[in-house]
Amino acid sequence: MPHTIQVIASLPSFGKRLKRLRRIKALKQEAVAVMAGVNQATVSRWERGSITPSAEVIQALWHALAHSPAQDAALQRLVQHCTLPTHLITDIDHRLLAASPLRQQIWGIPETDLLHTSLWQFATEDIAQAELQLSLNGWWEQEAPAPVVVHVRTAQTVGLQIHRSIMVWERVWLASGLPARLCTTVQSDA
Repeated sequence: MPHTIQVIASLPSFGKRLKRLRRIKALKQEAVAVMAGVNQATVSRWERGSITPSAEVIQALWHALAHSPAQDAALQRLVQHCTLPTHLITDIDHRLLAASPLRQQIWGIPETDLLHTSLWQFATEDIAQAELQLSLNGWWEQEAPAPVVVHVRTAQTVGLQIHRSIMVWERVWLASGLPARLCTTVQSDA
């Protein structure tokens, strides 16, 4: 669990992610403050990015706000049967919801070993930079942001292989109303 907390805490744009999720859930800052055991002004400062809570508080908030029952079996099946290397993650904390057979082959890990685990721990420098750019391009403020093209270099992360490729990140919405991200490789040098 401590490693999961560190992974989630290292995601960029915490404040913008929190604000997006809070609005999706139709919650006021005061309600989030009660969940976190802080005052409303603290939540406001989190959302503005002037302060960031501890990794444990971030993990607890994501768990309370972002985890919902699996209602997206059809979407997951579409991804699992896709002929392209693709995977579906939660947009808030990068938890894996589904992966195509080709994506699993590239990773060298079966989907079942990673399901509901944050993939942020495997993010390469290219992926981390692209994630930072999302905030600059208004990803968190828009309902339907434009797809993002990500150029990824080959990398061997601890336990997961990543090949040089061009990926497209697209926002999709889960049945719960939470944002998710479809990550599809459109060109690969592997």
